[in-house]
Amino acid sequence: MDYRIEHDSMGEMKVPADRLWGAQTQRSFENFKIGEEKMPQEIIRSFAILKKACAQANHRLGKLDEGRFALIGQVCDEIIAGELSGHFPLAVWQTGSGTQSNMNVNEVIAYRGNQIAGEALLHPNDHVNMSQSSNDTFPTALHIAAALAVKYSVLPAIERMVTTLKRLEEENADVVKSGRTHLQDAVPITLGQEISGWRASLERCRELLGASLPGLFELALGGTAVGTGLNAPKGFAEAAALAVCELTGESHFVTAPNKFHALTSRDEVAFAHGGLKALAADLMKIANDVRWLASGPRNGLGEIRIPANEPGSSIMPGKVNPTQCEAVTMVAVQVMGNDVAVGMAASQGNFELNVFLPVIAYNFLQSARLLTDCMDSFNKNCLAGLTADREKCRQNLHNSLMLVTALNPHIGYENAAKVAKLAYAENISLREACLRLGFLTAERFDAVFHPEEMAMGN
Repeated sequence: MDYRIEHDSMGEMKVPADRLWGAQTQRSFENFKIGEEKMPQEIIRSFAILKKACAQANHRLGKLDEGRFALIGQVCDEIIAGELSGHFPLAVWQTGSGTQSNMNVNEVIAYRGNQIAGEALLHPNDHVNMSQSSNDTFPTALHIAAALAVKYSVLPAIERMVTTLKRLEEENADVVKSGRTHLQDAVPITLGQEISGWRASLERCRELLGASLPGLFELALGGTAVGTGLNAPKGFAEAAALAVCELTGESHFVTAPNKFHALTSRDEVAFAHGGLKALAADLMKIANDVRWLASGPRNGLGEIRIPANEPGSSIMPGKVNPTQCEAVTMVAVQVMGNDVAVGMAASQGNFELNVFLPVIAYNFLQSARLLTDCMDSFNKNCLAGLTADREKCRQNLHNSLMLVTALNPHIGYENAAKVAKLAYAENISLREACLRLGFLTAERFDAVFHPEEMAMGN
């Protein structure tokens, strides 16, 4: 392999000749050969956005000349477009401030910019990192990436799933079935009502995640090393936040009002990931309901049918499994695990800096990515083709002993319990049990016992 010699404040390093990074990136690459998890591309893209925004702010404030400003912006555009993705090799498991990934971006921008210029115009620290510190840039990249992931990936996926559930809710408004609590028979409900509960859960998650966005829109840029803003000119924080708005098309990004908080606390990200965990919990419930209701095809509940997407067994011919439901529940478990990691990492803001930033970023963005993808997959490959087995719903409804609840106002709770117990013990209908016990006449029983109407409440 061909190498070139790069240097930093600690001395010289050999760097592969075809790579754009410099000495600090190479040191990290060699010193942290831990796992396979690399810094998420969303973070790299967000770094490119903020580096271009900082160059713009420095240019506006007279600190950076036109030529260097243009070069930095040009390389940042290449990074944002994914053209330089092979030049960001660093592991998540590195310095907890993310300094090495900040310098990876700085070095790539400087080296690539100098390539374009044909001369050494850019220095990674003096120009690309001007008015910045890793301590305010990584929290900023994290907030940009998290906010954009929630607003433009997770929330639209929720909306697509809600649209499907609204259709299913309307289509099944007249399908009366047995309700269930504690996995036991309960009073009737319509399938449309059951689906409306799923829909409302997602709509509430949408509200909760929306409530987390204002905190994520606050940016730490301008705090520099410890929150005092040392080496950043007056007005830099505001100008940089405005530039981020312009570059992302998202007008809600603002400079954080307290930079000491912005550097050391990760409560906004922990709060937002709590919304992702709530979404995971609701998706777990919905997927479990779907696979229970579709269980069978002959010896289960069998009240709904879901698409048969692939063979389910390597030994049992003709078997089809609720695989989309299983994928959703596995994603939900992963997100819940990620939430533990995010919460623990967010608690480690010692003095002026949190030093668990890379693992927070990795887990948060994985959760957002997995939830978005699994909702779209579940929606397309399962929910969109969900249908009711109306006859099975009717059979299960009329076989339920909990229909006896309709008799409470007419014969009292304790007598109704006697009816249910007799019907169960002797495997007879509620009607026959009630008549045998002498609690109602046949005419009166038929007048007050209407299972389909019970789903309408009073």
